[in-house]
Amino acid sequence: MRSHFLFILILLLPCVVIGQKIKGGLALGLNATQVDGDEVYGFHKLGLNAGAFAIVPFGKHFSASLETSYSQKGSYQRPVYLDSINGEYKLILNYVEVPVLFQYADKDIVKVGAGFSWARLVDFKEWQNSTRMNWSTPYGPYKTSDTDVLIDLQLKIITGFYFNLRYSYSMGKIRTRTFHNITGTWTRKQFNNDLAFRIVYVFKDTPSARVKNKNTDKIK
Repeated sequence: MRSHFLFILILLLPCVVIGQKIKGGLALGLNATQVDGDEVYGFHKLGLNAGAFAIVPFGKHFSASLETSYSQKGSYQRPVYLDSINGEYKLILNYVEVPVLFQYADKDIVKVGAGFSWARLVDFKEWQNSTRMNWSTPYGPYKTSDTDVLIDLQLKIITGFYFNLRYSYSMGKIRTRTFHNITGTWTRKQFNNDLAFRIVYVFKDTPSARVKNKNTDKIK
């Protein structure tokens, strides 16, 4: 765990040295998630995504951000039959995440970014055919950490507020599961596959160039 944080700090150090001004902010929204490899398809599991972050600008258009967030992930399939083997599946994976992003801003209106996140699993629950699955260990068959690659888009709504769309995918498996049915047995690796829809608030955000020009025209 310490090595992950050290790696993050090393990446951010050049930005801190040449950074102009550190900004902070808050984010709140929803995850729409699935787990690739669990034989359940679609972003049907909804969960909370909430966090706080720091932004370090460097240069006119570029910045780096470091975030700590609580992120609920997993998978869901509603019942498809009426008998005891009804096909329902539900998985809840609750993580504390540390995303690191490098971003490019166009006219302070659109921000695009890419990076990675390290996540610690803090809780999980799993149901198969409407029955809670019990495991002998606290985290069952799931890995306690997950490293994801991130792609991030932010669109300014008004000064300080942004709509944020973020996509993330596991770089390594979170579980290996063996499936059985009448046709045979097979094994699949599983990966988190997530979309996040959030509202982001940046403290002391600068107005966009368009707003600045309007204010200047009024003064004239």
